[in-house]
Amino acid sequence: MKGLLPHCCLGLLFATVLLQPAFALDVRDVRLWAGPDNTRVVVDLSGSAQHSLSVLHNPERVVLDVPGAHLSQGVHTPAGAGAVKQVRMSRNPSGNLRVVLDLSRPTQAKSFLTRPNAHYGYRLVIDLGVVAPARADKPIRVKHAPADARDLMIAIDAGHGGEDPGAIGKNGTREKDIVLGVARELALMINAEPGMKAMLTRSGDYFVPLRDRMRRARAQQADLFVSIHADAIRDRSIDGSSVYILSQRGATDEASRWLAERENASDLIGGVSLDDKDDVLASVLLDLSQSASLNASQVAAERVLHQLTQAGEVRKHEVQQARFMVLKSPDIPSMLIETAYISNPQEEQRLRTPMQQARLAAAIHRGVHDYFYANPPMGTRIAQLASGSSARPVLATAATAGGAGE
Repeated sequence: MKGLLPHCCLGLLFATVLLQPAFALDVRDVRLWAGPDNTRVVVDLSGSAQHSLSVLHNPERVVLDVPGAHLSQGVHTPAGAGAVKQVRMSRNPSGNLRVVLDLSRPTQAKSFLTRPNAHYGYRLVIDLGVVAPARADKPIRVKHAPADARDLMIAIDAGHGGEDPGAIGKNGTREKDIVLGVARELALMINAEPGMKAMLTRSGDYFVPLRDRMRRARAQQADLFVSIHADAIRDRSIDGSSVYILSQRGATDEASRWLAERENASDLIGGVSLDDKDDVLASVLLDLSQSASLNASQVAAERVLHQLTQAGEVRKHEVQQARFMVLKSPDIPSMLIETAYISNPQEEQRLRTPMQQARLAAAIHRGVHDYFYANPPMGTRIAQLASGSSARPVLATAATAGGAGE
């Protein structure tokens, strides 16, 4: 019949259509980011893909297979770093692209596919983490040193990092770089003040998973968690700072998660494990801890917002609430600070300067300082200083501060 293809041609046509996705998937780049505890490998793809991941031993290596993919021209393997000694890529006879990560030590590995965003297309992400000791079935309880005049620990979290640039300004300024600069300045100032110490959740250009940021703060028994960001919005005229704490809905979601996993929640609430408590008692203990933490977060955030108001433009004059993941520690007062709008060309230009980064850090430091002198925890050096003298220690500046702690 006129207009119809013979059966053999139809078969060839269907075969061609079925084969097309296998040949249309390109690997456009392979990138590697190494931090102190985690290594991330990112495979940039031209489209969505299935994949499989295997961890092999003797020697230690991770194998990623991507069916139907092939390397675009000019793609090079990155140099080894962190847990990865070298990266090897080849296409095996079955048509799969194989990426082999030769490891320098045993690791835990997980992989996932991410959809395109404003900065990247499809990506296959492999995260390599430190293998926990075999006997560590539950988190090791970490206790404060004797409560005789201990120093306060302030956890400073520079948002984004590594292959996650955060927001990008019109002139190419990356949020991850700006907030790391502010975080380092803030750590310098805090470490220069008697009675306070700082720890950075990341000290370089690498990505730290959001829950790992919380875990690092808890492992150091942090008294306050401060996450630093630089906002972006489509309207480039908008500027100013904002300060956020966890919303009540976010707290409820997190409480449900902890209660579901309370056998692994040892030392969650002042050294009290939830694993041997019934549902009602565990819920009450967690609620008390969260309520105290949220109340402290509100007061501390108000102090910081006041100081940011004195230092420059503030977008929102009241503390805001949101469900940011890094604010969900039930036992650590936490806040997230949007220092400025990197999407505003004038603010972007100012954020690039060390002077503005130090200015923002100084405002945050003054707010933290004021909060703890008004609410000094018992058994801390700050409590002694606050009660023993009307003259408070001189606040550090960027020029006089000492080295940042990790």
